[in-house]
This record gives sequence, structure tokens and C-alpha cells, in this order.
Amino acid sequence: MRRKLLHTPEGVRDIYNIECARKLILQENLHDLLKKYGYHAIETPTFEFFDIFSQEIGTTPSKDLYKFFDREGNTLALRPDMTPSIARCVAKYYGEEEFAVRLCYMGNTFINNSSYQGRLKETTQLGAELVGDNSVTADAEILALAVNALKTAGLQEFQLGVGHVDFFRGLVQAAKLEEDSEQELITLISNKNFFGVQELIDSLHLSAELKELFAMLGSLYMSDDMLKRAKELAASFPVILQALHRLEELMQVLTYYGVEKYISIEPGMLSSYHYYTGIIFAGYTFGSGEPIVKGGRYDQLMNYFGKHAPSIGFAVVIDQLLAALSRQKIEIPVEQNQTLIVYAKEKQKDAIQKATSLQEQGISAVLAPWKAEKSQEDYQSYANRMQMQEILFIL
Repeated sequence: MRRKLLHTPEGVRDIYNIECARKLILQENLHDLLKKYGYHAIETPTFEFFDIFSQEIGTTPSKDLYKFFDREGNTLALRPDMTPSIARCVAKYYGEEEFAVRLCYMGNTFINNSSYQGRLKETTQLGAELVGDNSVTADAEILALAVNALKTAGLQEFQLGVGHVDFFRGLVQAAKLEEDSEQELITLISNKNFFGVQELIDSLHLSAELKELFAMLGSLYMSDDMLKRAKELAASFPVILQALHRLEELMQVLTYYGVEKYISIEPGMLSSYHYYTGIIFAGYTFGSGEPIVKGGRYDQLMNYFGKHAPSIGFAVVIDQLLAALSRQKIEIPVEQNQTLIVYAKEKQKDAIQKATSLQEQGISAVLAPWKAEKSQEDYQSYANRMQMQEILFIL
């Protein structure tokens, strides 16, 4: 029984020593970047009323939530996603604000998934939300910030795929797809089964223009020529055409930030979060099968909390980012400047004064009383295990 207590539940893990130090430094560096862009820190509770993450709002399915009850019988849930919590806070504390609000956060999220392929159930997310601005300029700011966050982390090779919710929704509406066919199409696209997508399209009685637009869902990259062709094909479908114009304008603004090489239009981009209403995006790099950054525009979410405010945001998945950095052998510099002071009992005063002096100079100092049964080599070995760079004996 005692041995069992040493283990963590499935889907969670301990982080300690140098790995924990690297994670904290990464989070601090990214948070400093967000502050430079004018984003103000906010903290929300780890758990909220269940309704904050309900199916109506369009976040994580109920079966994937960790749910429990308080003393009054209210149903609570550990947050699976930070955005609805931020939306609630903005409606509560910035309800009368007419100008844009920029907020950033860092915290853990909890999803009770099946843990296949080692997927964690608890992850750390750091992100930003730009509330009250429905412009392409706001879209570009968030995407540029996401790119610079990954560059700040040390990544050199990565790509953000950007899509638009209305490209897919417009196709579904134009084709008058039944709900079953729509769900089948979503499943096929999510599984990258583009042969299945083509078979489904071929089975429908669609115009040549629609069939060609549907075929673009299988493209991971939309070139300038493909975008031009898509606009021609969508001339009779205003929802699709407007989405394409928005993406085209977005890519132009991104050139002003100088980040366009990291971003590509992905027409088949989908998200499991149903509150997204405009652009959506996800970032990938080598060594990570899961997104390291994800986000999108959610212009209707605030309405559920009583405030009309178009918004856009993103989240960096810290755990996935750390794994990718490790696999790419990209080091996060950890300043290690710690001294172990081993002292004899009669020299305790001298040892404490020495430790205090070092600490005042910004040097970490750890006190350890000398034990007769131990050798200096034992203490040296201990210092190495604890990542201490120096050892001082006061005997």
C-alpha cells in the first residue's frame, strides 16, 4: 500500500530538479514577452461552476470533464480550457469597457481523456486574450505574438496553420449537408483521411465549383494560386468568399510583422471548440505530435456572460513545447549558482554568516551540518545530485 502511494494517477506526472527549473524559466520568459505587448496578467480559479464549460458554450464535452460537488450541491468542474474563465472575468470586471482589453494567463488545465499515446490529463497553458476588437489587425497581433512566443522559447523551425471556421461552415451550408454527413466529414478531416473525404464528396450531388472547393479541405497549404482559384469558385457563396478575403488580408498584415514565413493557410483546419467563429490556428514543430500552440477568434462567447465583445486568443501548451525543445536538443539556459556549506557544530555561527553574505550577493547557499560518519566525498556527491556548483567546508 505504501509503495502504491508513491505513484501518480494515469495522465499526470511529477516535474522536478533541472526539468522543473527549465519549465519555470520558459514560463517566465514567455510571460515577459506578453507583458511587452501590453497584456496584463490575470488568474482564474482552478475550478468553476460546471455551466462555465457547458456544451452550450462549446468547450470540452461533459464526459471529459472532472466534475464534483460543493457542500451546497452545486456541480463544479476543473477547468479544461482557460478561455471561458477569462470570458467570465472580462464580463464581470470589464463589463462597461468600450476599448480593447488585453489579458494574459498561466495555469493548469484538466481533461479526463483516454490518455492514449501518453497524452497528459493535466497540462500547463500560457496564453493571451485580446477582447473587444474584431479587426484583421487584432488577428495579426495575436498570430505574431504566438510566433514570437515560440521563437522566444528557442524554436527555429515550426509552422502555424491558419484556417477560417466559415470556410468549412460555408461549404456545409452550400452543400446542404445533413448532420450525419457533416459529422462524418469532420471525422474524416480530423483523421486526415482525405481519400474518405473525396469519396464522400463524390457521393453527393454538388456543382463542379463546390466539389473543387471541398477538395481543398485536404490541402495542408493554400498557395497564392490556390487562394485565387478558391475566390473564383466561391463567387456565388458569400460565406466562403468572405472567409477567404479575411485570410488573404490577414496574410498581408502579417508581412508587416515579418512573421509570414512561419504561417500558412490551411483550408481544412478544424477545432473541437465550437465557440470559435473566425480564424483558427494551430502550431506544430518537430518532436511533437500534438499542437504546441493553438487559438482562434470567438466573437460570440462573451454573449453567454452578458457582454458583447468580439475576441481572439491563443494558448501555448507548455508541456508539449518543453518536449519538443528536448527532442530537438534546444537547451533552456538555467543559471546554476549554488553553494553547499558544510560546517562543524562549533562553527555554526561562521557558517550562517557566510551563507547570509552569499545570499545577499544573490548566490544561493545551503547549510549542511557535518556528520562524523560521512566523508567529504559523500558531501561532494550530494552536492552533485542537487545540482550545486560549489562546496565549502567550515570545519
